Amino acid sequence: MTGGETFGAISVVPPLLAIVLAIVTRRAILSLFLGIWSGGIIFTGSLGVIQTLNWTVSSLGESLFNAKILTIVMFLGGGVAMIWRLGGAKAIGNAATSRLNSQRKVGLATWIFGMLWFFGDYSNTAIVGTTMRDMADEMRMSREKLSYIIDSTAAPVATFGISSWVVYQLSMIREGYDSAGIEAGVDAPGAFSLFLQSIPFNMYCLFAIVMVGIIVITRRDFGEMLDAEHRSWQHGKVLRDDAVPMQSAEDSLGDMVTDSPQLRYFFLPVGSLIAVVFAGSAYTGIQGAGANAELIDIVGNAAFVDALLWGSFSMVAMGLISGFFGGLMDLEEAMETIIDGFSMMITAASILVMAWTIGTVTTELGTGIYVTSVAETIVTPTLLPVVILFASAVIAFSTGTSWGTMAIVTPIAIPLAWSIGNSTPELLPVAVGTVFSGAIFGDHCSPISDTTILASTFTGADHIDHVRTQMYYAVTVLVVAATLLTVWGATRITPLVLLPIGVGLLYGLVYGISEFDASRKDLVPQAVRTEQQSSPSDD
Repeated sequence: MTGGETFGAISVVPPLLAIVLAIVTRRAILSLFLGIWSGGIIFTGSLGVIQTLNWTVSSLGESLFNAKILTIVMFLGGGVAMIWRLGGAKAIGNAATSRLNSQRKVGLATWIFGMLWFFGDYSNTAIVGTTMRDMADEMRMSREKLSYIIDSTAAPVATFGISSWVVYQLSMIREGYDSAGIEAGVDAPGAFSLFLQSIPFNMYCLFAIVMVGIIVITRRDFGEMLDAEHRSWQHGKVLRDDAVPMQSAEDSLGDMVTDSPQLRYFFLPVGSLIAVVFAGSAYTGIQGAGANAELIDIVGNAAFVDALLWGSFSMVAMGLISGFFGGLMDLEEAMETIIDGFSMMITAASILVMAWTIGTVTTELGTGIYVTSVAETIVTPTLLPVVILFASAVIAFSTGTSWGTMAIVTPIAIPLAWSIGNSTPELLPVAVGTVFSGAIFGDHCSPISDTTILASTFTGADHIDHVRTQMYYAVTVLVVAATLLTVWGATRITPLVLLPIGVGLLYGLVYGISEFDASRKDLVPQAVRTEQQSSPSDD
């Protein structure tokens, strides 16, 4: 049996089992392992223990990409630890506290910060989550709300920025062209041009970013997020009583080593991270494309993951150097802090390994191929956008990987759109945009997604609580995106007309659903206005 074949309907059992168990038990690692083990049983027809262990080890030892990501995660943990103990995060909080004196302002700052940090979802969650967490706690914003804001301004923003996401998406478009026998620049637009054309059809990502703004500005919530916000505001409990946060800097790293936090201990490590990532991306892009290449070619050849690896290392190194020469730490204490930062990331790293392993399981069992083949049987030109959107969403939700979903679906979606469009490029942008939209929606809703795991990690949220509360908003955004894509399929109206309509629909849904849900629960839809307290401000 190879990854190109499928076990049929039974192939969806392992990822769905892992997801259901994770939601019910709130034990992500155990649930993932049991899902992997069930895949081993299906694959071998026996107990499957050896196959399960082999798959798990291969996730660590066979993929250089996975090794780089794990190293980046550990370095980010070390860098965050240094910034915390040197007082850099506290200094940022102190500098902003006088201005960010309400939940709305903290939420807006987090939203804007997340959109500005556009070159990587991992570093986005690490830096924005760590920086904003204390301020959010002070304003009694629930950890669920903070992790939602950060998660929905990480991958969605990275899909449009100068990032490894864009490079990966371009490579997937090229794979799709090869599968369809399309010659770029002759039969259809080049990969980068098609990517730009696909942006208006990547409606889930666009609307996910907008949805955060609507939720923050209106302060209206619904679903389990409404309960979390009332709990946090009324009782000051940013986590529910039985929550198991992914990590806590205070518990893991101890107290700061200074009573006078200074901004340089934030800006030096973070500035080093940013500078090295951009310089490394430019260097590798020029090396790959040539010194006289155009910017598009340089971006297309940049090794963003490598640059982020170098940048995360420089973040740790600059934290150590600044702490040592600033007289706040000796080398022994600095190294112990870095190791503590590594330790803080063990849970996240373990879940990442499990998530990658279950991705291997779904490949070996042919889960993605089976789901896509079912979807292909009902495709018409009108239904093409919605079918691709939901096929990608189901695969990403089941496997927990948006990149893996793009790899599975794009080489099928582009030839399908080319064929249905009578060998014209008309349907190619919508096919590409909807693949990316569905993949990131599934990624947001899946408890086995790496980016969702990291959002929980760096905000100190309970991971399953984050998934459960975010899902209400993600599904709302998906419904609006699917509705407008259906309209486009029937009318071929320009998506630039549909996008403003979508924003209005989102606002109307947030208002209507929050009113209904709050009335049903005998609450009000704006938790911050229910308590008569002088602090924090609710303006």
